[in-house]
Amino acid sequence: MTHMGFTSSDRAVAPPAPLPAELTKAIERAGYYPALVADVVRAALAGEEVTSHLVHQETTFDHDVVRRHITVLALTASRLVIAHADDHPDERTGLEEVATATTESVPLSAVRGVMLTHVVAKPQDYRPGSLGREITLTLGWGAVSRVDLLPATCSDPNCEADHGFEGTISSDDISLRISADAEGDAALQQALRFAHQLSASIGR
Repeated sequence: MTHMGFTSSDRAVAPPAPLPAELTKAIERAGYYPALVADVVRAALAGEEVTSHLVHQETTFDHDVVRRHITVLALTASRLVIAHADDHPDERTGLEEVATATTESVPLSAVRGVMLTHVVAKPQDYRPGSLGREITLTLGWGAVSRVDLLPATCSDPNCEADHGFEGTISSDDISLRISADAEGDAALQQALRFAHQLSASIGR
């Protein structure tokens, strides 16, 4: 009897499934190494279907040098996939620019919270249903925790005793600010849709 052995190189590896057209267009609109960003997101998804997405780009200044950073959030039936990409000088030469792209896959069961902060200008003129022109979307899944401590006090204004400290522990692994005035109404509405779908997914 002849036994045939197979190595990992003998097995055909199926290529990653293409990204949804809307997600591809959003990555291309961001204009930040779209081919690289699309490929790392596609690889991290491992063939799972994307049910919602959010693409967010930030521009910062580092000693008069413009730096760009892109974040892609992709929601599937079981996971939250996060991709970050940015560029920086090559540490070896200090001259050539290199791009770094990182992905993280978080099970929906591990997502601890979805926090939306609405910023409303002229609240006295607020129109019901408008929800403001800017939001901050904060997601937590336990990778990063922050402890905020303050001296504890009591109700006696003349008390000089040491009451120790009190505080809160919060998880804010990622925080994104989306402004309709800076990025357009479509970007704000997409961010709201993504936040609502993610909230509904972790609440099941």
